[in-house]
Amino acid sequence: MSKFLTERRLARLKNALLQRQFSLSVAIENIHDPHNVSAIFRTCDAVGVPKVNLIYNTEKLPKISKVTSASAFKWVAKQRFTSVEDCFNHYKKQGFKIYSSLLDENSISLYDIDLTGKSLIVFGNEHRGVSDEAVKLSDHTFYIPMRGMVQSLNVSVAAAVTLYEAQRQRLLNGMYDKTSLSNEEFENMLDEWANR
Repeated sequence: MSKFLTERRLARLKNALLQRQFSLSVAIENIHDPHNVSAIFRTCDAVGVPKVNLIYNTEKLPKISKVTSASAFKWVAKQRFTSVEDCFNHYKKQGFKIYSSLLDENSISLYDIDLTGKSLIVFGNEHRGVSDEAVKLSDHTFYIPMRGMVQSLNVSVAAAVTLYEAQRQRLLNGMYDKTSLSNEEFENMLDEWANR
């Protein structure tokens, strides 16, 4: 199918796919505001996160806005989970470390986490944050340092700050210069993207 695309469009698809970070993923747990979910998808696409994991067991999955997500929803894969444990086990079996966002005295600063390894970053509900189960099953919890009186960011902003820190670390390590896909995997995925 890619042979039917213009050279410019094909080059753009190849470049975006080349920079996808298959060792970096995001999970969102019961985030109910569709604008927040859409904005997180948009940031994931921007920094090359290939998949968002949707853990919904107390909230209904919101309808994703094409406008807010700027169509990122179509370029970022989605995987549904009905439990934290299933999601986390899926990634732990692949050697991922799990980092959940939590403002807590036992959490470590975002800037002290090495996000160049296999990393699943978890963001929780706007009001409740990540669940106790997510905290218990995570390798680490982290916080974003704040200098003002307000102690938290909107969840979509927190996701953007965190993912751009991951991008910064990975750029310094040259991780956007080469793909982790085999030639066959790359071509298969390129054909899939060309059909979207």
